[in-house]
Amino acid sequence: MASSLLHGHGLALTSHATTTNSQKIRNLPCHQIYLPRKRFTIRAADTDTDTDKVKPVVPDKAPAGTKGSSINQLLGIKGAKEETDIWKIRLQLTKPVTWPPLVWGVVCGAAASGNFQWNIEDVAKAITCMIMSGPCLTGYTQTLNDWYDRDIDAINEPYRPIPSGAISENEVITQIWVLLLGGLGLGALLDVWAGHKFPIVFYLAVGGSLLSYIYSAPPLKLKQNGWIGNFALGASYISLPWWAGQALFGELTPDIIVLTLLYSIAGLGIAIVNDFKSIEGDRTLGLQSLPVAFGVETAKWICVGAIDITQLSIAAYLLGSGKPYYALALLGLILPQVYFQFQYFLKDPVKNDVKYQASAQPFLVLGLLVTALATSH
Repeated sequence: MASSLLHGHGLALTSHATTTNSQKIRNLPCHQIYLPRKRFTIRAADTDTDTDKVKPVVPDKAPAGTKGSSINQLLGIKGAKEETDIWKIRLQLTKPVTWPPLVWGVVCGAAASGNFQWNIEDVAKAITCMIMSGPCLTGYTQTLNDWYDRDIDAINEPYRPIPSGAISENEVITQIWVLLLGGLGLGALLDVWAGHKFPIVFYLAVGGSLLSYIYSAPPLKLKQNGWIGNFALGASYISLPWWAGQALFGELTPDIIVLTLLYSIAGLGIAIVNDFKSIEGDRTLGLQSLPVAFGVETAKWICVGAIDITQLSIAAYLLGSGKPYYALALLGLILPQVYFQFQYFLKDPVKNDVKYQASAQPFLVLGLLVTALATSH
């Protein structure tokens, strides 16, 4: 049975019966391998769904001459410039562009507590909690996710640091452990600093780290299921940092837990936005992201529905709680999001995903703060 080798620019098929031709193909650089006048279709149902058994062949090192942006490289987003500096590569793996939602979640939790004061000590506590949530634990999550996604990235983005070989296996694993232990250590420090009898911030850090692991790693690998995986991702970006900020400065109450978990459904919608750029690799490896499972047209409406209906429900809750001004403020922040959905995302979710997120998400995160301030009174 023929085995397939997937490269960034071509597809090579080898078999035991054609050893001479196979030797010639192996001697060619990957960008010169083409099979003209033939079309091959790989169906998700025909592939092994265990990604650990699928080992695409990737370059031993990052290809020379790859064009890209230095800013994108530092932020850890698509279109990054090839980099050889190990510390810049380490920063890229932590995806700093993903830190702001976690930092903002801590701000919302502190605001919702009603106890945050603008003094040196409280500001220092908040900054420490932000470092725990953002650079440390989100950096751990992103590095871990890239490690377990190295086979998918070899198809979708073969020039990323891990599949390209720009960083070694030992260096990646060391980074994962340093960021994890650093985040847990800061969580324990915050509990002592706040005088907690029960180390709630530490346990939230442990729970978030465990959720990150089972999201990315087999055998559970929650991200293989579009619904469960995306909700877990949404909760990690909205609920967990909010809980940490509120527990640090006040009391984490059951109604806040329910409210933020409901808000995490909007986070599920945001997570779906990121799935559109990975359709090819997800389909090839049999991963059931929502765009793969339902198709692009249906998935884009599920995405905007989760984002909009959740926020409208929260606005209705605030109105019913006797806080009409907060409800109207939240409604005012939902309207521009809907506009940008029709302007960019619904027209072409694959092409316009980044443009849509850059335009619409600032209004969503401001809505989070409005909700937090409403619950603090």
